[in-house]
Amino acid sequence: MSDLPATGILRYTAFSADPEGGNPAGVVLDASGLDEAAMLAVAADLGYSETAFLTGRTEASEPGARGYVVRYFSPKAEVPFCGHATVAAALALAERDGPGEVEFATPAGTVPVTVVREGDELRATLTSVEPRVEDVAAGDLAEALAALDWPAADLDPALPPRIAYAGARHLVLAAATRERLAALDYDFARLEALMHRLDLTTVQLVWRASDAVFHVRDPFPVGGVVEDPATGAAAAAFGAYLRELALVPEAAVLTLHQGEDMGRPGTLTVTLGAGDARVRVSGTGTRLPDPA
Repeated sequence: MSDLPATGILRYTAFSADPEGGNPAGVVLDASGLDEAAMLAVAADLGYSETAFLTGRTEASEPGARGYVVRYFSPKAEVPFCGHATVAAALALAERDGPGEVEFATPAGTVPVTVVREGDELRATLTSVEPRVEDVAAGDLAEALAALDWPAADLDPALPPRIAYAGARHLVLAAATRERLAALDYDFARLEALMHRLDLTTVQLVWRASDAVFHVRDPFPVGGVVEDPATGAAAAAFGAYLRELALVPEAAVLTLHQGEDMGRPGTLTVTLGAGDARVRVSGTGTRLPDPA
C-alpha cells in the first residue's frame, strides 16, 4: 500500500444514485505526489474495477472549464480511459467546487465533462474522444465465444460482432435472448489471454430490449475483475458501434441497463448527435461512505 492517507481516497458509485447500485470507483483528487507504482497499489488495495488519479492541473480549451490531468488504474494495470471513474471524479470535483464544466486530459485524449444539479442529485455527462469501429477476425470471434461458452447460434444476427473504440477497445457481442445474457459463466484465463492479444478493455455483451433500450454486461478479466457493473467507456463505444452500423438513427438517445445480474443496477444514457462523431454518456452518482 502507498503512503497516501486514507482520507485522500474518495469512493463513489457512478451511474446510480443508490449506493448499492452502479459501479464503485476510487477517486484521488490530488495524486501529484504518487508515482505509477503507488497509484497501482492504491487501486489494488481498493479493489474497484478502476480508480481515477488527478495528477495535476492543465489549461482547459473551453473558457470557464477547469482542467485536470487524470490517469486510471485497475487493480492489475493502467487503462487509457474509464467512463465510470471519469464520472466519479467529476462528481467529486462538483461536490468540492460546485457544478460546471471540467476537462480531463486522459491518456486517450481530452474528455470534457459537464456536471449539473437535478433536484437533490448531480448528473455528469462526458463527451468521448473520436470513436472508431472495426471488424473482428473470424478466429478471434470463435475464441471469444469459446471462452464465454456461447454457441454462435445464441448471437443476435441483427447486431454483428465488432470491435468498438471511444477511448478504449471493446469487443461487442449481442445475445439473441435476455436469458443468454443472464447466463454468464466464462473461462477467465482464456478470455483474458484473448483480450490482451487484441488490446481489449472489456467485452461488451448486449441484448436489445427495444429500439433504444439495451441490457449490457462487461467481463473485465484484464483488470482483475470478473465483471464491471456499469461501464461508461464501453457505453460510448457501443453508441458509436450502433451509429456506424446504422442500427439507430444518427441522432438518438439510448438507455443502457447494466449491473442488474450482479445485484448492482445502474443506468447509462448514451446520446448521439447528428453531425457529431463524439458520443455523450451521462448518469448520476453518489459518494460512498469511508470504511470504518
